[in-house]
Amino acid sequence: MEFPVIQTNFWDGVIAVPLIVILTQLFKIFPIPRQYFPTIASILGFIISIFISHRGDLWAGIFMGGFYGAAAVGFYASLKTTWLTFLKKRRKKINKQIT
Repeated sequence: MEFPVIQTNFWDGVIAVPLIVILTQLFKIFPIPRQYFPTIASILGFIISIFISHRGDLWAGIFMGGFYGAAAVGFYASLKTTWLTFLKKRRKKINKQIT
C-alpha cells in the first residue's frame, strides 16, 4: 500500500480550523451534552476535509480531517484556558487592591 500524497496549504489551517470552532460553537444552541463536542468537531473536520479541501482523494481527506478536528479542539481548549486564567488573575489583582 502506498501512502497518499497530501497537498495542503496555509489556508486550510487558517480557514478550516476556525470554521470548525465556530460551527461547533453553533451546535451549543442545541441541548447536546458537552462531552460530545470534540466528536462533533472531528466529524466537521472530516466533512470539510473530504468534501472541500481534499476532494477526489478520500485517504488524504480522512487523514487531514482528523488533524482539522483535533486542531480545532486544541485551539478552543487553549483559548478557554487562557481566558479563564486571565480572569482568575484579574480577580486576584482586584481583590488585593480592595484589601
